[in-house]
Amino acid sequence: MNLDQPWKIAALIGLLAFLRITWGLWHSAPARKFMVELLDSGLIAFILVFVLIRPFVVQAFYIPSESMDPTLKPGDRILVNKFVYRLNPPQRGDVIVFDAPQQALEPGEAQKDFVKRLIGLPGDRIVIRQNEGVFITPKGSDKELRFQEAPGVDLPDYNWAGSEWPLLSDLRDQTYPVPPDGYLVLGDNRAHSNDSHKWLNPVTREPDPALARNRVLGKAMVIFWPPQRIGLVSDHAEAHLGEPPGPLPERVASAQR
Repeated sequence: MNLDQPWKIAALIGLLAFLRITWGLWHSAPARKFMVELLDSGLIAFILVFVLIRPFVVQAFYIPSESMDPTLKPGDRILVNKFVYRLNPPQRGDVIVFDAPQQALEPGEAQKDFVKRLIGLPGDRIVIRQNEGVFITPKGSDKELRFQEAPGVDLPDYNWAGSEWPLLSDLRDQTYPVPPDGYLVLGDNRAHSNDSHKWLNPVTREPDPALARNRVLGKAMVIFWPPQRIGLVSDHAEAHLGEPPGPLPERVASAQR
């Protein structure tokens, strides 16, 4: 049964409650008393899972695409903590699940949830340089820092945001300012991800990279299936701002010789 809508959950709770009352009328017989207690346990477990835990604490999600490869692979099933961001705001480097904004969807496409890595916080200025990396000037700072990628993530094969603002003279170094109420998110598979750098306003068809903060559903914590993939999902402990820009990484410098 696909319990993806509130009315379905309410209907099932109502059915279980009805059955509970029916069995309760026959509670005097020992065998029937056992059935009543069993039904009580099932009803309590159902309420805990679908009324409290699933909407507010933790939920399972299926990964359908390669946009977060190698961190998450197609077919992975993950547990998302939906409570953690009620206590603390999302941190740069976290892998988050969010309700996709309109600019991320194709015309006529049904609403869906996306999973991406949170790169830009409100007030940041961001530029992506081909074969170099993602560079961020944090809010209140004038120092540009390279974003330290999660293990296995390749360098981007495109320039952004300059290419999206063609009126500027120096396309390569023009930064994107993250708005006060938004985030910038990217897939770890930078070359094959429908993320902030590709989003267009559905009406004007102009770049619209920001993800509204109120669309964030939770933090991806654990891969629980398939068995050979069980493990924690990398977050801000492994993907974070590094040292100021310096020489290109050795692997890139070598490739350019």
